[in-house]
Amino acid sequence: MKYFLGVDFGGGASKATLLSEQGKVVATATMEYPTAHPGPGMAEQNPDDWYEATCRNVRTVLEKAGVAARDVAALSLDAATHTAVLCDEDFRPLRPAIYWTDTRSQKEVADLRAEMGDRIRALSYHSVDTIWTLPQILWVKRNEEDLFGRTKKILFAKDYVRHRLTGDYVTDVIEAEGSMLFDMEKGCWSEELCAAAGVDPRTLPTLCRPSDIVGSVTEAAAQDTGLLAGTPVLCGTTDTVMEVFAAGGVRPGNMTVKLATAGRICVITEKPFTDRDLVCYSHIEEGLWYPGTATKAAASSYRWFRDAFGGTYRELDEAAAAAGVGAGGVLFHPYLNGELTPYANPRLSGSFVGVRAGHEKGHFARAVLEGVAYSLRDCLATVDRLGMKHEDHAVIIGGGASSPLWRQIVSDVLGISLIERENSDSSFGSAMLAGVAAGAFASPVAALEACTAIRSHTTPNQENKEAYDQAYRRYRAVAEALLPLAEEA
Repeated sequence: MKYFLGVDFGGGASKATLLSEQGKVVATATMEYPTAHPGPGMAEQNPDDWYEATCRNVRTVLEKAGVAARDVAALSLDAATHTAVLCDEDFRPLRPAIYWTDTRSQKEVADLRAEMGDRIRALSYHSVDTIWTLPQILWVKRNEEDLFGRTKKILFAKDYVRHRLTGDYVTDVIEAEGSMLFDMEKGCWSEELCAAAGVDPRTLPTLCRPSDIVGSVTEAAAQDTGLLAGTPVLCGTTDTVMEVFAAGGVRPGNMTVKLATAGRICVITEKPFTDRDLVCYSHIEEGLWYPGTATKAAASSYRWFRDAFGGTYRELDEAAAAAGVGAGGVLFHPYLNGELTPYANPRLSGSFVGVRAGHEKGHFARAVLEGVAYSLRDCLATVDRLGMKHEDHAVIIGGGASSPLWRQIVSDVLGISLIERENSDSSFGSAMLAGVAAGAFASPVAALEACTAIRSHTTPNQENKEAYDQAYRRYRAVAEALLPLAEEA
Protein backbone atom coordinates (compact mmCIF):
# COMPACT_ATOMS: atom_id res chain seq x y z
CA MET A 1 0.00 0.00 0.00
CA LYS A 2 1.28 3.43 -0.93
CA TYR A 3 0.50 6.60 0.96
CA PHE A 4 0.60 10.33 0.21
CA LEU A 5 1.30 13.19 2.59
CA GLY A 6 -0.18 16.68 2.48
CA VAL A 7 1.00 19.36 4.90
CA ASP A 8 -0.71 22.73 5.29
CA PHE A 9 0.42 25.89 7.08
CA GLY A 10 -2.53 27.94 8.22
CA GLY A 11 -2.88 31.15 10.17
CA GLY A 12 -2.34 29.50 13.55
CA ALA A 13 -1.45 25.87 12.97
CA SER A 14 -0.03 23.29 10.61
CA LYS A 15 -1.92 20.13 9.71
CA ALA A 16 -0.63 16.94 8.09
CA THR A 17 -2.91 14.43 6.35
CA LEU A 18 -1.85 10.91 5.37
CA LEU A 19 -3.91 9.50 2.49
CA SER A 20 -3.91 5.93 1.17
CA GLU A 21 -3.96 4.97 -2.49
CA GLN A 22 -7.50 3.73 -1.86
CA GLY A 23 -8.55 7.30 -1.10
CA LYS A 24 -8.88 6.95 2.68
CA VAL A 25 -7.52 9.39 5.24
CA VAL A 26 -5.60 7.14 7.62
CA ALA A 27 -4.21 9.75 10.02
CA THR A 28 -4.01 13.48 10.66
CA ALA A 29 -2.03 15.63 13.07
CA THR A 30 -2.11 19.30 13.98
CA MET A 31 0.34 21.57 15.76
CA GLU A 32 -0.30 25.21 16.63
CA TYR A 33 2.29 28.00 16.46
CA PRO A 34 2.09 31.63 17.54
CA THR A 35 1.63 34.81 15.55
CA ALA A 36 3.54 37.73 17.06
CA HIS A 37 2.12 41.26 17.06
CA PRO A 38 5.17 43.46 17.74
CA GLY A 39 3.30 46.69 17.03
CA PRO A 40 -0.10 48.08 16.01
CA GLY A 41 -1.39 46.31 12.91
CA MET A 42 1.64 44.01 12.77
CA ALA A 43 1.50 40.21 12.42
CA GLU A 44 4.60 38.04 12.08
CA GLN A 45 5.45 34.35 12.21
CA ASN A 46 8.72 32.50 12.75
CA PRO A 47 9.49 30.39 9.66
CA ASP A 48 11.27 27.80 11.76
CA ASP A 49 8.02 27.21 13.67
CA TRP A 50 6.54 25.96 10.38
CA TYR A 51 9.38 23.50 9.90
CA GLU A 52 9.16 22.25 13.47
CA ALA A 53 5.41 21.72 13.05
CA THR A 54 6.04 19.80 9.82
CA CYS A 55 8.52 17.47 11.46
CA ARG A 56 6.30 16.77 14.45
CA ASN A 57 3.12 16.31 12.43
CA VAL A 58 4.74 13.98 9.89
CA ARG A 59 6.19 11.81 12.65
CA THR A 60 2.82 11.76 14.40
CA VAL A 61 0.77 10.63 11.40
CA LEU A 62 3.25 7.88 10.55
CA GLU A 63 3.16 6.62 14.12
CA LYS A 64 -0.64 6.88 14.44
CA ALA A 65 -1.19 5.01 11.18
CA GLY A 66 1.60 2.49 11.72
CA VAL A 67 2.88 3.29 8.22
CA ALA A 68 6.52 2.68 7.32
CA ALA A 69 8.42 5.61 5.85
CA ARG A 70 9.25 3.57 2.75
CA ASP A 71 5.54 3.40 1.89
CA VAL A 72 5.15 7.19 1.60
CA ALA A 73 5.25 7.77 -2.15
CA ALA A 74 5.12 11.59 -2.24
CA LEU A 75 4.74 14.72 -0.14
CA SER A 76 3.15 18.07 -1.03
CA LEU A 77 2.94 21.31 0.95
CA ASP A 78 0.61 24.30 0.87
CA ALA A 79 0.31 27.56 2.78
CA ALA A 80 -1.30 30.97 2.78
CA THR A 81 0.18 33.07 0.02
CA HIS A 82 1.69 36.59 0.29
CA THR A 83 3.96 35.46 3.16
CA ALA A 84 7.55 36.14 2.11
CA VAL A 85 10.63 34.85 3.94
CA LEU A 86 13.61 37.16 3.44
CA CYS A 87 16.82 35.12 3.61
CA ASP A 88 20.56 35.60 3.34
CA GLU A 89 22.65 33.79 0.73
CA ASP A 90 22.56 30.60 2.82
CA PHE A 91 18.75 30.63 3.06
CA ARG A 92 18.77 31.71 6.71
CA PRO A 93 15.77 33.93 7.55
CA LEU A 94 16.82 37.49 8.35
CA ARG A 95 13.61 38.39 10.15
CA PRO A 96 10.21 36.91 11.02
CA ALA A 97 7.90 36.57 8.03
CA ILE A 98 5.33 39.33 7.69
CA TYR A 99 1.98 37.53 7.61
CA TRP A 100 -0.63 38.54 5.06
CA THR A 101 -2.98 39.99 7.71
CA ASP A 102 -0.31 42.55 8.67
CA THR A 103 -1.34 46.14 7.88
CA ARG A 104 1.88 48.08 8.65
CA SER A 105 2.43 48.86 4.95
CA GLN A 106 -0.47 51.34 4.67
CA LYS A 107 1.87 54.20 3.72
CA GLU A 108 3.49 52.03 1.04
CA VAL A 109 0.06 51.05 -0.26
CA ALA A 110 -1.01 54.69 -0.51
CA ASP A 111 2.19 55.61 -2.33
CA LEU A 112 1.96 52.70 -4.76
CA ARG A 113 -1.69 53.45 -5.50
CA ALA A 114 -0.90 57.08 -6.20
CA GLU A 115 2.19 56.42 -8.30
CA MET A 116 1.22 53.34 -10.32
CA GLY A 117 -2.00 51.81 -9.00
CA ASP A 118 -3.56 51.26 -12.42
CA ARG A 119 -0.34 49.83 -13.83
CA ILE A 120 0.00 47.40 -10.93
CA ARG A 121 -3.56 46.17 -11.43
CA ALA A 122 -2.93 45.74 -15.18
CA LEU A 123 0.16 43.61 -14.54
CA SER A 124 -0.88 41.68 -11.42
CA TYR A 125 -4.70 41.59 -11.87
CA HIS A 126 -5.00 42.92 -8.31
CA SER A 127 -5.39 46.24 -6.53
CA VAL A 128 -2.69 47.31 -4.12
CA ASP A 129 -3.47 46.42 -0.51
CA THR A 130 -1.50 45.55 2.59
CA ILE A 131 -2.04 41.81 2.03
CA TRP A 132 0.40 41.69 -0.89
CA THR A 133 4.11 40.93 -0.82
CA LEU A 134 5.04 43.98 -2.91
CA PRO A 135 4.06 46.65 -0.33
CA GLN A 136 5.29 44.47 2.53
CA ILE A 137 8.76 44.24 1.00
CA LEU A 138 8.73 47.94 0.20
CA TRP A 139 8.06 48.59 3.90
CA VAL A 140 11.10 46.48 4.82
CA LYS A 141 13.22 48.36 2.30
CA ARG A 142 12.20 51.71 3.77
CA ASN A 143 12.32 50.78 7.44
CA GLU A 144 14.97 48.04 7.72
CA GLU A 145 17.45 49.19 5.10
CA ASP A 146 20.45 47.21 6.36
CA LEU A 147 18.46 43.98 6.59
CA PHE A 148 16.97 44.56 3.15
CA GLY A 149 20.46 45.01 1.72
CA ARG A 150 21.45 41.61 3.12
CA THR A 151 18.47 39.86 1.50
CA LYS A 152 19.76 37.50 -1.20
CA LYS A 153 16.93 34.97 -1.44
CA ILE A 154 13.16 35.43 -1.15
CA LEU A 155 11.03 32.38 -0.45
CA PHE A 156 7.37 31.99 0.40
CA ALA A 157 6.01 30.10 3.39
CA LYS A 158 5.62 26.58 2.01
CA ASP A 159 8.72 27.05 -0.19
CA TYR A 160 10.87 27.80 2.84
CA VAL A 161 9.75 24.58 4.52
CA ARG A 162 10.23 22.60 1.33
CA HIS A 163 13.73 24.07 0.96
CA ARG A 164 14.49 22.76 4.45
CA LEU A 165 13.29 19.35 3.29
CA THR A 166 14.98 19.15 -0.13
CA GLY A 167 17.36 22.06 -0.65
CA ASP A 168 15.49 23.27 -3.75
CA TYR A 169 14.76 26.91 -4.62
CA VAL A 170 11.48 27.05 -6.53
CA THR A 171 7.90 28.22 -6.18
CA ASP A 172 4.71 27.53 -8.10
CA VAL A 173 3.03 29.94 -10.46
CA ILE A 174 -0.11 30.30 -8.31
CA GLU A 175 2.02 31.33 -5.33
CA ALA A 176 3.83 33.78 -7.61
CA GLU A 177 0.49 35.26 -8.67
CA GLY A 178 -0.13 36.07 -5.01
CA SER A 179 3.04 38.11 -4.57
CA MET A 180 2.15 41.15 -6.73
CA LEU A 181 5.60 40.68 -8.30
CA PHE A 182 4.32 38.50 -11.15
CA ASP A 183 3.20 39.43 -14.67
CA MET A 184 -0.12 37.61 -15.11
CA GLU A 185 -0.22 37.99 -18.88
CA LYS A 186 3.37 36.87 -19.55
CA GLY A 187 3.47 34.24 -16.81
CA CYS A 188 6.80 35.33 -15.33
CA TRP A 189 8.31 37.59 -12.69
CA SER A 190 7.71 41.21 -13.62
CA GLU A 191 10.82 43.38 -13.73
CA GLU A 192 8.61 46.46 -13.41
CA LEU A 193 6.82 45.23 -10.28
CA CYS A 194 10.04 43.95 -8.76
CA ALA A 195 11.61 47.35 -9.36
CA ALA A 196 8.72 49.00 -7.51
CA ALA A 197 9.69 46.96 -4.44
CA GLY A 198 13.42 47.32 -5.01
CA VAL A 199 13.71 43.57 -5.57
CA ASP A 200 16.26 42.00 -7.89
CA PRO A 201 14.32 39.29 -9.80
CA ARG A 202 17.34 37.02 -9.39
CA THR A 203 16.52 36.78 -5.67
CA LEU A 204 13.18 35.14 -6.52
CA PRO A 205 12.76 31.37 -6.96
CA THR A 206 12.38 29.48 -10.23
CA LEU A 207 8.76 28.95 -11.31
CA CYS A 208 7.12 25.50 -11.53
CA ARG A 209 3.67 23.95 -11.71
CA PRO A 210 2.16 22.85 -8.36
CA SER A 211 2.27 19.14 -9.26
CA ASP A 212 5.91 19.15 -10.41
CA ILE A 213 8.21 16.94 -8.35
CA VAL A 214 11.02 19.37 -7.54
CA GLY A 215 13.22 17.44 -5.14
CA SER A 216 13.48 14.67 -2.58
CA VAL A 217 13.88 14.47 1.18
CA THR A 218 17.51 14.90 2.22
CA GLU A 219 19.31 12.76 4.78
CA ALA A 220 19.14 15.59 7.33
CA ALA A 221 15.41 16.14 6.75
CA ALA A 222 14.83 12.39 6.98
CA GLN A 223 16.31 12.48 10.48
CA ASP A 224 14.02 15.38 11.40
CA THR A 225 10.78 14.03 9.95
CA GLY A 226 11.05 10.27 10.05
CA LEU A 227 10.56 10.12 6.28
CA LEU A 228 12.82 8.08 4.05
CA ALA A 229 15.64 10.00 2.36
CA GLY A 230 14.80 10.27 -1.32
CA THR A 231 11.02 10.57 -0.82
CA PRO A 232 9.70 12.69 -3.74
CA VAL A 233 8.47 16.18 -2.85
CA LEU A 234 6.12 18.24 -5.04
CA CYS A 235 6.38 21.98 -5.49
CA GLY A 236 2.94 22.36 -3.91
CA THR A 237 0.86 25.52 -3.98
CA THR A 238 -1.42 27.85 -2.01
CA ASP A 239 -3.88 26.74 0.64
CA THR A 240 -6.86 28.35 -1.09
CA VAL A 241 -6.58 26.39 -4.33
CA MET A 242 -5.97 23.20 -2.37
CA GLU A 243 -9.13 23.82 -0.35
CA VAL A 244 -11.09 24.57 -3.51
CA PHE A 245 -9.75 21.35 -5.04
CA ALA A 246 -10.50 19.32 -1.90
CA ALA A 247 -14.04 20.69 -1.88
CA GLY A 248 -14.59 19.42 -5.43
CA GLY A 249 -14.20 22.76 -7.18
CA VAL A 250 -12.88 21.63 -10.54
CA ARG A 251 -15.66 22.66 -12.92
CA PRO A 252 -17.00 26.09 -13.97
CA GLY A 253 -19.75 27.27 -11.64
CA ASN A 254 -18.62 25.27 -8.60
CA MET A 255 -18.67 27.51 -5.51
CA THR A 256 -17.01 27.28 -2.10
CA VAL A 257 -17.64 29.20 1.11
CA LYS A 258 -14.64 29.30 3.41
CA LEU A 259 -14.68 29.72 7.18
CA ALA A 260 -11.00 29.63 8.05
CA THR A 261 -8.58 32.29 9.36
CA ALA A 262 -10.04 34.40 6.57
CA GLY A 263 -13.40 33.90 4.89
CA ARG A 264 -13.76 33.55 1.15
CA ILE A 265 -16.35 32.80 -1.48
CA CYS A 266 -14.76 31.41 -4.64
CA VAL A 267 -16.33 30.51 -7.96
CA ILE A 268 -14.62 28.39 -10.61
CA THR A 269 -14.53 30.27 -13.91
CA GLU A 270 -13.04 29.87 -17.36
CA LYS A 271 -11.53 33.34 -17.38
CA PRO A 272 -9.95 35.69 -14.85
CA PHE A 273 -12.05 38.39 -13.19
CA THR A 274 -10.23 41.51 -12.09
CA ASP A 275 -11.90 43.85 -9.64
CA ARG A 276 -10.93 45.86 -6.58
CA ASP A 277 -13.00 43.49 -4.42
CA LEU A 278 -11.56 40.24 -5.78
CA VAL A 279 -8.50 38.07 -5.39
CA CYS A 280 -8.04 36.10 -8.63
CA TYR A 281 -5.72 33.13 -9.16
CA SER A 282 -5.36 30.41 -11.73
CA HIS A 283 -6.42 26.86 -10.86
CA ILE A 284 -4.37 23.65 -10.79
CA GLU A 285 -6.52 22.59 -13.76
CA GLU A 286 -5.21 24.32 -16.87
CA GLY A 287 -7.62 26.91 -18.28
CA LEU A 288 -9.59 27.42 -15.07
CA TRP A 289 -9.51 30.22 -12.50
CA TYR A 290 -10.91 30.66 -9.01
CA PRO A 291 -11.62 34.34 -8.44
CA GLY A 292 -12.78 34.96 -4.91
CA THR A 293 -14.04 37.59 -2.56
CA ALA A 294 -12.49 37.74 0.89
CA THR A 295 -13.19 38.86 4.43
CA LYS A 296 -9.97 39.10 6.42
CA ALA A 297 -11.06 37.74 9.80
CA ALA A 298 -13.55 34.87 9.79
CA ALA A 299 -12.65 31.97 12.10
CA SER A 300 -9.87 34.17 13.44
CA SER A 301 -12.59 36.51 14.77
CA TYR A 302 -14.07 33.65 16.79
CA ARG A 303 -10.61 32.60 17.94
CA TRP A 304 -9.91 36.18 19.02
CA PHE A 305 -13.18 36.23 20.97
CA ARG A 306 -12.36 32.90 22.64
CA ASP A 307 -8.86 34.01 23.61
CA ALA A 308 -9.96 37.45 24.82
CA PHE A 309 -13.06 36.44 26.77
CA GLY A 310 -12.47 32.77 27.62
CA GLY A 311 -14.33 29.52 27.11
CA THR A 312 -14.05 26.64 24.69
CA TYR A 313 -15.59 26.69 21.24
CA ARG A 314 -18.22 24.20 22.41
CA GLU A 315 -19.15 26.39 25.38
CA LEU A 316 -19.30 29.48 23.20
CA ASP A 317 -21.45 27.70 20.60
CA GLU A 318 -23.88 26.59 23.32
CA ALA A 319 -24.13 30.11 24.69
CA ALA A 320 -24.54 31.54 21.18
CA ALA A 321 -27.31 29.06 20.37
CA ALA A 322 -29.17 30.10 23.52
CA ALA A 323 -28.89 33.77 22.54
CA GLY A 324 -31.08 33.15 19.51
CA VAL A 325 -31.28 34.56 15.99
CA GLY A 326 -30.12 38.16 15.84
CA ALA A 327 -28.02 38.01 19.03
CA GLY A 328 -30.49 40.20 20.89
CA GLY A 329 -29.74 43.09 18.55
CA VAL A 330 -25.95 43.01 18.98
CA LEU A 331 -24.01 43.42 15.73
CA PHE A 332 -20.35 42.59 15.17
CA HIS A 333 -18.24 43.83 12.26
CA PRO A 334 -15.26 41.45 11.81
CA TYR A 335 -12.79 44.05 10.62
CA LEU A 336 -10.06 43.08 13.10
CA ASN A 337 -7.39 43.41 10.40
CA GLY A 338 -9.11 45.93 8.16
CA GLU A 339 -11.29 44.51 5.40
CA LEU A 340 -11.08 43.41 1.78
CA THR A 341 -14.50 42.83 0.16
CA PRO A 342 -16.28 45.17 -0.30
CA TYR A 343 -14.17 48.01 1.14
CA ALA A 344 -10.50 47.23 0.38
CA ASN A 345 -9.68 49.32 3.44
CA PRO A 346 -6.95 48.24 5.88
CA ARG A 347 -7.89 51.04 8.31
CA LEU A 348 -11.30 49.62 9.22
CA SER A 349 -11.67 48.25 12.74
CA GLY A 350 -13.94 45.65 14.29
CA SER A 351 -16.88 46.75 16.42
CA PHE A 352 -19.78 45.61 18.57
CA VAL A 353 -22.88 47.77 18.15
CA GLY A 354 -26.28 47.67 19.85
CA VAL A 355 -25.05 46.62 23.29
CA ARG A 356 -27.47 46.93 26.23
CA ALA A 357 -27.29 46.11 29.93
CA GLY A 358 -29.15 42.83 29.55
CA HIS A 359 -26.73 41.30 27.07
CA GLU A 360 -24.57 38.37 28.15
CA LYS A 361 -21.51 36.63 26.79
CA GLY A 362 -23.62 34.38 24.54
CA HIS A 363 -25.06 37.39 22.73
CA PHE A 364 -21.56 38.58 21.87
CA ALA A 365 -20.48 35.10 20.76
CA ARG A 366 -23.55 34.84 18.55
CA ALA A 367 -22.89 38.31 17.15
CA VAL A 368 -19.39 37.24 16.12
CA LEU A 369 -20.76 34.21 14.24
CA GLU A 370 -23.46 36.27 12.58
CA GLY A 371 -21.12 39.18 11.80
CA VAL A 372 -18.78 36.91 9.86
CA ALA A 373 -21.80 35.53 8.00
CA TYR A 374 -22.91 39.07 7.09
CA SER A 375 -19.42 39.79 5.80
CA LEU A 376 -19.67 36.66 3.65
CA ARG A 377 -23.01 37.96 2.36
CA ASP A 378 -21.14 41.09 1.25
CA CYS A 379 -18.83 38.70 -0.59
CA LEU A 380 -21.67 36.82 -2.30
CA ALA A 381 -23.28 40.12 -3.34
CA THR A 382 -20.00 41.07 -5.03
CA VAL A 383 -19.85 37.72 -6.87
CA ASP A 384 -23.35 38.33 -8.20
CA ARG A 385 -22.64 41.97 -9.04
CA LEU A 386 -19.73 40.90 -11.24
CA GLY A 387 -21.83 38.34 -13.07
CA MET A 388 -19.91 35.22 -12.05
CA LYS A 389 -22.23 32.33 -12.84
CA HIS A 390 -22.43 29.79 -10.03
CA GLU A 391 -24.49 26.91 -8.71
CA ASP A 392 -27.33 27.49 -6.22
CA HIS A 393 -25.39 25.71 -3.50
CA ALA A 394 -21.84 25.71 -2.20
CA VAL A 395 -19.38 23.47 -0.40
CA ILE A 396 -18.43 24.93 2.97
CA ILE A 397 -14.81 24.54 4.01
CA GLY A 398 -12.42 25.63 6.75
CA GLY A 399 -12.22 24.98 10.47
CA GLY A 400 -15.33 27.02 11.21
CA ALA A 401 -17.40 24.63 9.08
CA SER A 402 -17.11 22.02 11.85
CA SER A 403 -19.65 24.00 13.90
CA PRO A 404 -23.25 22.95 13.04
CA LEU A 405 -24.49 26.23 14.51
CA TRP A 406 -22.21 28.35 12.36
CA ARG A 407 -23.05 26.34 9.23
CA GLN A 408 -26.74 26.99 9.83
CA ILE A 409 -26.18 30.70 10.45
CA VAL A 410 -24.17 31.05 7.22
CA SER A 411 -26.78 29.08 5.24
CA ASP A 412 -29.59 31.25 6.62
CA VAL A 413 -27.75 34.54 6.02
CA LEU A 414 -26.65 33.64 2.48
CA GLY A 415 -29.91 31.92 1.61
CA ILE A 416 -28.18 28.93 -0.01
CA SER A 417 -27.68 25.26 0.80
CA LEU A 418 -24.27 24.23 2.07
CA ILE A 419 -22.58 20.89 1.56
CA GLU A 420 -19.96 19.69 4.03
CA ARG A 421 -17.56 17.00 2.81
CA GLU A 422 -15.92 14.37 4.99
CA ASN A 423 -12.56 15.94 4.19
CA SER A 424 -12.09 19.32 2.55
CA ASP A 425 -9.16 21.07 4.14
CA SER A 426 -6.07 22.10 2.21
CA SER A 427 -3.80 19.40 3.65
CA PHE A 428 -6.23 16.83 2.24
CA GLY A 429 -6.10 18.59 -1.12
CA SER A 430 -2.30 18.52 -1.02
CA ALA A 431 -2.34 14.80 -0.20
CA MET A 432 -4.58 14.18 -3.21
CA LEU A 433 -2.28 16.26 -5.42
CA ALA A 434 0.66 14.16 -4.21
CA GLY A 435 -1.31 11.08 -5.21
CA VAL A 436 -1.90 12.52 -8.68
CA ALA A 437 1.80 13.34 -9.11
CA ALA A 438 2.78 9.84 -7.95
CA GLY A 439 0.44 8.23 -10.49
CA ALA A 440 -2.07 6.73 -8.03
CA PHE A 441 -4.87 8.90 -9.44
CA ALA A 442 -5.09 9.64 -13.15
CA SER A 443 -6.19 13.27 -12.70
CA PRO A 444 -7.49 15.69 -10.09
CA VAL A 445 -11.06 14.71 -11.03
CA ALA A 446 -10.19 11.02 -10.59
CA ALA A 447 -8.67 11.81 -7.19
CA LEU A 448 -11.86 13.54 -6.10
CA GLU A 449 -13.98 10.59 -7.21
CA ALA A 450 -11.80 8.19 -5.24
CA CYS A 451 -11.30 10.25 -2.10
CA THR A 452 -14.26 12.48 -1.31
CA ALA A 453 -17.63 11.87 0.36
CA ILE A 454 -20.41 14.11 1.68
CA ARG A 455 -20.88 14.44 5.44
CA SER A 456 -23.85 16.80 5.74
CA HIS A 457 -26.28 19.13 3.98
CA THR A 458 -27.45 22.38 5.56
CA THR A 459 -30.47 24.15 4.08
CA PRO A 460 -31.62 27.69 4.92
CA ASN A 461 -34.45 28.20 7.39
CA GLN A 462 -36.80 30.68 5.72
CA GLU A 463 -37.99 32.27 8.97
CA ASN A 464 -34.41 32.79 10.09
CA LYS A 465 -33.46 34.15 6.66
CA GLU A 466 -36.14 36.84 6.85
CA ALA A 467 -34.87 37.93 10.29
CA TYR A 468 -31.31 37.97 9.02
CA ASP A 469 -32.30 40.00 5.95
CA GLN A 470 -33.43 42.78 8.28
CA ALA A 471 -30.37 42.49 10.51
CA TYR A 472 -28.08 42.55 7.47
CA ARG A 473 -29.53 45.90 6.41
CA ARG A 474 -28.63 47.26 9.86
CA TYR A 475 -25.18 45.69 9.56
CA ARG A 476 -24.55 47.47 6.25
CA ALA A 477 -25.89 50.79 7.53
CA VAL A 478 -23.60 50.67 10.56
CA ALA A 479 -20.60 49.69 8.42
CA GLU A 480 -21.19 52.65 6.12
CA ALA A 481 -21.57 54.97 9.11
CA LEU A 482 -18.26 53.78 10.58
CA LEU A 483 -16.26 54.26 7.39
CA PRO A 484 -15.46 57.96 8.03
CA LEU A 485 -14.18 57.11 11.52
CA ALA A 486 -11.65 54.71 10.01
CA GLU A 487 -10.17 57.51 7.97
CA GLU A 488 -9.79 59.65 11.10
CA ALA A 489 -7.95 56.92 13.06
